[in-house]
Amino acid sequence: MSARIPRLAPGVRFRHDATRDAWVLLAPERLLLPDEIACAVLHEIDGVRDEAVIVDRLAEHYDAPRALIAGDVATLIDGLIADGVLRA
Repeated sequence: MSARIPRLAPGVRFRHDATRDAWVLLAPERLLLPDEIACAVLHEIDGVRDEAVIVDRLAEHYDAPRALIAGDVATLIDGLIADGVLRA
């Protein structure tokens, strides 16, 4: 696993939307509704923690195999980077 440090791209916000009672990613001219797993990962992304630390924290919190969590986290981060929502 790389030591990349994911962070929200400029202009992107991760917020709770009271109207929808859901967490949303607000990006220029679009709104994304992440699922429960994506929200768990996004809550760990702070621009300081690297991907390995995020995986460790999630694996401990959910008492899940690290390898399984690592794959899910990498896939999500890769997708959000491709969508321009995250930077690393």
